[in-house]
Parts: sequence; structure tokens; C-alpha cells
Amino acid sequence: MTVRILGISAYYHDSAASLLVDGKIVAAAQEERFTRKKHDAGFPQHAVDYCLREGGITAGELDHVAFYEKPFLRFERLLETYLAVAPAGFPSFLKAMPQWIHQKLQLPKELNRGLDGLYRKPYVFTEHHESHAASAFFPSPFDEAAILTVDGVGEWATASLGYGKGNKIKLNHELRFPHSLGLLYSAFTYFCGFKVNSGEYKLMGLAPYGEPVYASDIREKLLDLREDGSFRLDQSYFNYCQGLTMTSKKFAALFEGPPRSPESAITKRELDLAASVQVVVEEIVLKMARHLHRISGSKNLCLAGGVALNCVANGRLLRESPFEKLWIQPAAGDAGGALGAALFTWYQLREKVRTPSRPDRQYASLLGPRIDKVITENVLKSRSAVYHFVEEEEQLCSRVAGYLAGGRVVGWVQGRMEFGPRALGSRSILGDPRSPDMQRVMNLKIKYRESFRPFAPIVKRERAAEYFDMSPEDESPYMLIVAPVNKEKRVGLSDRKMEGLERVKEVRSTIPAVTHVDYSARIQTVDTERSPRLHALLEAFESETGCPALINTSFNVRGEPIVCTAEDAFRCFMATEMDVLVIGDYILLKPEQPQSAHDERASHLARYGAD
Repeated sequence: MTVRILGISAYYHDSAASLLVDGKIVAAAQEERFTRKKHDAGFPQHAVDYCLREGGITAGELDHVAFYEKPFLRFERLLETYLAVAPAGFPSFLKAMPQWIHQKLQLPKELNRGLDGLYRKPYVFTEHHESHAASAFFPSPFDEAAILTVDGVGEWATASLGYGKGNKIKLNHELRFPHSLGLLYSAFTYFCGFKVNSGEYKLMGLAPYGEPVYASDIREKLLDLREDGSFRLDQSYFNYCQGLTMTSKKFAALFEGPPRSPESAITKRELDLAASVQVVVEEIVLKMARHLHRISGSKNLCLAGGVALNCVANGRLLRESPFEKLWIQPAAGDAGGALGAALFTWYQLREKVRTPSRPDRQYASLLGPRIDKVITENVLKSRSAVYHFVEEEEQLCSRVAGYLAGGRVVGWVQGRMEFGPRALGSRSILGDPRSPDMQRVMNLKIKYRESFRPFAPIVKRERAAEYFDMSPEDESPYMLIVAPVNKEKRVGLSDRKMEGLERVKEVRSTIPAVTHVDYSARIQTVDTERSPRLHALLEAFESETGCPALINTSFNVRGEPIVCTAEDAFRCFMATEMDVLVIGDYILLKPEQPQSAHDERASHLARYGAD
């Protein structure tokens, strides 16, 4: 008998849904991709509807519906926290309670409404970090592995250490709120003038421009750190328990002034703060991993939780921890909890046999809606777009490689959409990594974001070790590992001495557009099994230029979620200075498009012009 399990995450950050059919991941998607509201935290109605359509079923045919955390436990934590800090937390309490009373504590009713009242069976509620752990271990290629989950906070846990074997996982140790590595990083994100729960990527990208001069202050004043990676935060420096901000006046006094105002100039202080907290976070993650290795004895490590998206820390784990193999859930944040809750129900609760396979059971994380040829052509015709249909793959890849080699920026939309925050070559913007100007051009003219933001390379897996400091058997298919560029690919700096963000202009390697100021790169390795067409494009670009790598960044502009449909892609293409758009087998060139299509830009930027 076929068993269908729907997993849901909602109401905090990046709501999502997933569907398993007899244990196989059939579909998974974030709500933001459908509503076009970045980090949409509402009930994932569109994502649920998509998963059911992809599975060819109605809600009434589901065997289980699993929610990724226990809301009453989270509510207990909120009440206890407010009581502990009363009356200081009263404004925050007033802001939070209406949503809890009318929505979050009425979760079965909300779920019933979202499933049209057709699902009549009990709901499954897993714990937040159980969901993270299940999403990390069960799709992995390992029969057994240590499990580390680190984030802001779930119900009470902020980090968990565990172990998985066969079809079972067990979490043995946890760090509890308010002591949180994720919230520590978010506090510095806020203090440096970026938005919490979305600006952490910016902070990580900013870190190599600074020096970790504040690291000792963080270690000595903010933290009481133990050798096993557990720690306590001095709450007098923070405000997230009782207030509407992340940091206190004492934090500002320690770090030489008030928080940076959003959109104001970034100073040396912010560069050094970013570098300092990044170093400390890496140290703590390494301590946690080493302790976990001692108590588990495993050579394999699985990671999930929002901190697992810190790919710089992941790179150090791969190079410096005792673990030999590392697997990270591509949707490591709250969205992945929807998948973890469903997997936990299938393996742990229903006790189904689990047979790991290589490369993994995440199916390249291409689990979202697919590009349809008929729909694409209808969209292009409705926009009076001029397009070229190239059905033969070798010819299409050769033609696109030529555009890229000529300095064109290409929007690339193929197959099913990625699940998780990274565009993995299905909803991507591509460029030539050899160009010293391409990072600046793509940031300012295509993405409309800060010029310092680094871009990631995609590289043929079989050539990755030639360019980056990684062993030939290592892979990074989900763009979650940072590695140094090999010394033989680096070039000497010019005589001109640059400081701060000016250093973005330095040419540091033979692939300067994807080499960060510390000679690092966030790598995605591409193979023929997971991404055959993307690999074919890299082959064509290498034939054209001798370089087996490209720039890969997500297909969106600042403030907009990654595009989902052909309609989204065309609109974003016309709203930017992108040169070429490829949707499936259709190629569009910007100069050939009618003026009516060019008029899209103003309305698009008006909607997505800010974070």
C-alpha cells in the first residue's frame, strides 16, 4: 500500500512544504517562490498545493501530515522568558501574543483550513531539532553518522548533538536558549546594519575585508566557552529576550558606538566586527564537531540548522575536523524542517527500512516546479518576446558558451527549481569568472546589491581539485563549502595598496570574479549524474575558453526571491541589464526584445528595490 506523507514548516522563517511517497522525496518548495514575498513565513498554501499536484493526489489521500516543531513547547519557552525578564519584555510580549493566540496556538485548525478540511487523520508534531537532524541524516549517503544541528532557536534547543544509524536518529545533547550561536551571529548581523534572518550572508561575505580585532572581546566578555563547544552568553550585552532589538547599550559601548544604520556607509568597524564574529563562530563549531567525534566515534558528519549555511565554517570542518566525510542538508534552515518532519515520520515513526545510496537521496535538491515547454512558449508569445528555439542540446550549450565567453551575462532556467536558498544551476545567473570586472558589473547592474558581495563558482567536479584546495574525491554539489583557490591559480597583487571594500577591485587569481579577498571561493561542483545539462554547458565553455568554471548566482534581484516560473524569469530578465535569457530550449537576446517588454524595469524595481 502506498504511503504519502506531507511535511510542513510555517510561521517563523521560510515556510515550506514537502511530499514523500513511499519514502521517496517527490516534491519540496518554499512558499516565497510562489508568493514572491522573500522569506514568506505564512502558511505555505501554494507550496502545499504544488506538492499535492506533483504527487497527483488530494489532501484526503494523505496518510500523515507532519509539522516541523511542537508549538506548545515553543510557547512555553516564550512565556517563561517573558516572566523571567518582566516587566522589561512587555512591548515584545504585546507584539507577539496576538499571532500566538489567533494562529500559532490554533495550529490544527490552521492545518485543516490549508488542507481544505479533507485530511481527517491525526497530525504529527516533531521537535524542531529532530526535524533538522532528520533532514540532515536520512537523505545522506551514510548508513551511520554523527549529527550536528545549530540554529537560532527551536522550542528550547539552539544546538543538538546526535547520532544516526540505519532508520533511527537520536539526539543526546543540546544547548538551550538563550545561549545560541545563531542568535550571536544574528546580533552582529543586526549591529552591522543588516536585516536579521536574511543579512547573515552579507556579514559572512563582509568578514574577509576586516581583521578579527574584536575576537578577544567576544570570547572574554560575551561568551563563557567550554572545550566541548557549549557556552553561555552574557545576556547583559543582548536584548533579544526582552526587547525588539538584538543588542543592548552595553553591547554598543563595548564595540565603540551604536549599531550601523541600514544603507549607511560601511566602515572599518563593521568589517572588523564581521571578521571577529566569523572567526569565533568557526572556533565554536569546530569545538562542537571535535567533541561530537569523540563521543560518537563516527567518521561521517551530517549538518543542518541555519548555522550550517555558514559555508566558511563548513569548509573548515571539512579540512580541520576529525570527520572524514561531511553531508549538509541543502535547505538547512527552517524550510528544510518540512522535509525533516516528513522523513522522521517515515523512518522513525513508521520504522521503514532505510537503504542509503550515492550520491544521496536529495535528488540534487531539484524538487520544485519544472519548466514546461508549452507554458514557456505561451508566456513568451503573450509578452511579444523575440526568441530562438534550439532543441539540440550540444548546439544550445555551444551557443550559450559563446555568449558567456564574450562577456555576456546569462539567465539560465532549466528543469525543476531548487529547494533551499542556493541556486544550483536550475534558476541561475551565469557569467565568465575570468573577467576582473564581472563581480562589480553583476552586483550593481544585475543584482542591484552591494558591490562587495562575492560570487560563487560552478566547476566541473573532475576539474575542481585543479583550481581549489580540495581532494579529488571531495565534492560540494550544494554550494555549501568554501575552499581556498590553489596557489598556482593565484596572481600577484598590483602595487596599488587598497584597503577596506576597495579591495574588491583587486585581481587575485585567474578566475578573479569568483575569488574572494582572502583567496577563497564558495564552490559548487557539477557532475553529469546530478546536473547533466549544466555539466554540458561547462564542457562547452571549457572548449571555448579552456576554463571549466562559471560564475553562478541566484536568478533574482535584491529583495526578490529566486525566480520560479518562466513568467518570473522573463520579468526579472527585462528589469535588469542581463544580456541573454535561456529558458529550457529557448534563447532570448536583450537587444531583440520589443520596447513594451523593456518598460517592465521600472515597475519591477519599484517592487524589489530594497531588502
